[in-house]
Amino acid sequence: MPCTLSAVAAPSAARFGRIENRERNPKWKNPPLYIDMDECINCDTCIRYCPSSFGAIFNHGIDVIILPELCSGCNKCIEPCPVDCIYELPAENWTPSPQDWWEEPLSTNDPY
Repeated sequence: MPCTLSAVAAPSAARFGRIENRERNPKWKNPPLYIDMDECINCDTCIRYCPSSFGAIFNHGIDVIILPELCSGCNKCIEPCPVDCIYELPAENWTPSPQDWWEEPLSTNDPY
């Protein structure tokens, strides 16, 4: 059976559950990541490399954000970043994402 883009890019039911509950999967051992916007050049490469099953990276105004509740810490966005502006979020700095960040994962506007 041929693999279609829609089958590959389809978000998982588990992702929708994390969005609904705004909770990180407790099985994920790696810390979530964050983007240092003082270093970021807004190329959006990280967005394209974030697996759709997580779908944690979004454009938010002029910033690029990672929702820690959706980020598994898989590091797939780090290597392709041309300016190395993606870092692990220290546990003591992890706070729930602001309300307005949650509008992005629910949006149907896909720039790609």
